[in-house]
Amino acid sequence: MTSMLDGCTPWPEEFVDRYWAAGHWRGNTLDNLLRGWAVQYGLRTALVHGGTRITYANLNRRVDRMAAGFRLRGLRPGQRVVVQLPNVPEFVITVFALMRVGTVPVLCPVSHRAPEVSHLVRVTEATGYVGPSTYQGFDHTAMAADIAAQGPFLRRVFTYEAPGASSPYGGLTTDRSGCHYFPLGSIEAPPGPACAQSADQVAFFLLSGGTTAAPKLIPRTHNDYAYQARAAAELVSLAENDVYLAALPAESNLTFGCPGIVGTLSVGGTVVLVENPDPAECLSAIERERVTVTSLVPAVAERWLDVLPTAQADLSSLRLVQVGGAPLHRATAERMGPEWGCRLQQVFGMAEGLLTLTRPADPDETVLTTQGRPLSPDDEIRIVDVDGQDVPDGEPGELLARGPYTLRGYYRAPDHNARTFTTDGYFRTGDLARRTPDGNLVVTGRLKDAPRRTDHGDPSGL
Repeated sequence: MTSMLDGCTPWPEEFVDRYWAAGHWRGNTLDNLLRGWAVQYGLRTALVHGGTRITYANLNRRVDRMAAGFRLRGLRPGQRVVVQLPNVPEFVITVFALMRVGTVPVLCPVSHRAPEVSHLVRVTEATGYVGPSTYQGFDHTAMAADIAAQGPFLRRVFTYEAPGASSPYGGLTTDRSGCHYFPLGSIEAPPGPACAQSADQVAFFLLSGGTTAAPKLIPRTHNDYAYQARAAAELVSLAENDVYLAALPAESNLTFGCPGIVGTLSVGGTVVLVENPDPAECLSAIERERVTVTSLVPAVAERWLDVLPTAQADLSSLRLVQVGGAPLHRATAERMGPEWGCRLQQVFGMAEGLLTLTRPADPDETVLTTQGRPLSPDDEIRIVDVDGQDVPDGEPGELLARGPYTLRGYYRAPDHNARTFTTDGYFRTGDLARRTPDGNLVVTGRLKDAPRRTDHGDPSGL
């Protein structure tokens, strides 16, 4: 069995051997991959945010120095840190820096408030929090201080300030509960020796979607996530001349690694970060930065389509738009290619793992009406009836999945895991689907007793 954090369910050894033999898992950590990308792509632009442009070499240098700063301020391998940042370069830098320290980032939507964040701190025993001091009128530092006062875990709060902003917490270093506060911009130090890490360890936690219960924690290892992002990048033929627009929240699986931010960086492309999917801001960014690929949820795609006639934006650089996270109406799908002059890719996925996508060469009818085929040749899916028996192709049933990037259990949730996974390791997704004769999936809804899940980030929080 692979070695993971206490509370995580590892893949059985026979599956570990299979995924290594197939070349899916390659034994490199995400932060170490960044070192290689910095050497390979050096002076190319890695990140763009407004007028800020960061090269690959500078990105890796900033990650190195922030990692050293985190170590200097007491973060240690294996500890957990909640990261709640908007789509700014500091999100990417912070996540990679924490991974380089060996701490485990817990990627949290910036829209979450005290009930969700305090739950994450309790379940993970998080010793650190990284978030804005204030953002869109909400006081994140005060929220973190309240959670720290409840004890006993949270003891370090790192506050992000937008360039030019002044923090009301600039002079605060330690509060009565013993929690220490640091401006994120000051977290740097001369880099020390690299921390030896294993790629089968948890790289970070994603959160399950839904609105009716506290989010579950999804452990993603370096091996499985590097594979997911690399395979997705290969599937859409990402190359170093591609420019990816991160319009949805960066901490969502779709934006972070389908192929998203990680996949784009892996090929030397450029990631353009915008803080909300507002059509005016995004269409302007597409024209200005010559964006080639982006990812949207259907509601955002419809808003962009509706304003395009009056926006007069040049979208001729776009070659591919991924749409996932909710059902895409055929009428909307039919508009996208002709009105944007690019290819549509339907995506079905979840932070828990399984990713299905239409292929660029698929017939139009397949792209308009299905959610495509699994990403990996080692993705195993079943569609079963209420008795757990497989149904024939064309018949609807619950979608079950296991594979090289699909979790084997939520973090510290044994009772929930007993209900959510079969004895042979299949994840019960709660999604209803049917399989077409050519192997594509059509997702038709959710089981009545399954909580609603937003697969790639809650659109209400955009």
